[in-house]
Amino acid sequence: MHRYPTLLLIPIAAALGALALTAVVADQSASGSGVSAVAPQAKPGAFRKPTDEQLREQLTPLQYEVTQKDATEQPFKNAYWDNKHAGIYVDRISGEALFSSTDKFKSGTGWPSFTQPISKGTVIEHEDRKFFMKRVELRSQLADSHLGHVFDDGPEPSGLRYCINSASLRFIPKENLEAEGYGEYVSLFD
Repeated sequence: MHRYPTLLLIPIAAALGALALTAVVADQSASGSGVSAVAPQAKPGAFRKPTDEQLREQLTPLQYEVTQKDATEQPFKNAYWDNKHAGIYVDRISGEALFSSTDKFKSGTGWPSFTQPISKGTVIEHEDRKFFMKRVELRSQLADSHLGHVFDDGPEPSGLRYCINSASLRFIPKENLEAEGYGEYVSLFD
């Protein structure tokens, strides 16, 4: 039997407690519903991030906690983990196009997973050392929304798994792309 110093177990228990708290917050809204803070696609320079007060009014509690406070929603109990429809995923706050269903794959993790962003520069990577792990956090470029993390255990061609919280996304079906101002992405589905 291994013996671990008590001082080591206390921070681990605290981290696990924080994860459990995140799960409780995440369970408040698995539907992914809520009004997007900004309508169609935002362009760099044209987007102005809403105030914290506006975001609290426009987002569900789960969407706010995930996008603004770096929370994680529950696996398998979120809007897009098993979405098989063709379309794109945009930042819930800015409307910036982030991911395409053409790059989505079934990872078995319970969160939407993609092999790559829809275009370079829309997803920003930051080192994340929370919970005694070293990970790469993903944030949206325009709204600075917390999206999720990227891992190196994905399928080819990239070998990457962009593991994303549904709460930070809004899905736009391919048949609605033109009407919602995302016509430039229609060719992804030809």
